[in-house]
Amino acid sequence: MRNPPGRIRAGANKGDGVEQHNGRIDRASRIILAAPRVLYRAFVDAERLANWRAPAGMSATIRDFDPRVGGGYVMVLRHTDPAAAGEGKTNAQEDHILVRFAEIIPEELIEEEVRFVSDDPAFARAMTLTTRFTPVKGGTKVSFEASNVPDAITAGDHIDGMDASLRNLALVTE
Repeated sequence: MRNPPGRIRAGANKGDGVEQHNGRIDRASRIILAAPRVLYRAFVDAERLANWRAPAGMSATIRDFDPRVGGGYVMVLRHTDPAAAGEGKTNAQEDHILVRFAEIIPEELIEEEVRFVSDDPAFARAMTLTTRFTPVKGGTKVSFEASNVPDAITAGDHIDGMDASLRNLALVTE
C-alpha cells in the first residue's frame, strides 16, 4: 500500500516484526499554547526531548538520536528520588528504552515503537506510542496514544507519566 504524500511510514507489513496489540490503549492529551511547528521541534531535537520527556521523579538522557523514519534513539531514564531505589526496569535506578521512529508526518504525527530493556518478560513486548498535533484555537492539542502497553506498566502509572510529560512539554514550549 502506498503512503499519501507527506506521509512517511516504516514497518507496516505483516510479518515484518510488528507485534499484535494486547488490546489495552492508554491515552493522554493537553492543549498547549504553542504552534504545531514548535511542538514538533521539541520531539526531533535530542536536547529538547531530554528536557521534557521524563516523567516526575526521573531525568532523561538521549543517545544515538536519528530523527527519521527507521531511525530512533536510546533514552535512559534515571530515578532521581532515592526512595525509588530498586524500581528501575533495566537496573535498580534506570530504565533504558529503545525507540524507533515508525512514522513521521512533520507537525502532525509521530509514531514510535518503544521497547524497554529488561530481563523481566512482563516488559518484553514493543509498545506503539502515537503522538498527534492538532491545531486548536490559541494553540495545539497534543495527544498521546499508547497501544500494546507491556503488562507490567499499570494504566494509572502510565497515564500519570504521560500527563507529567505533557506538563513538561508545555513548560518548555509555552
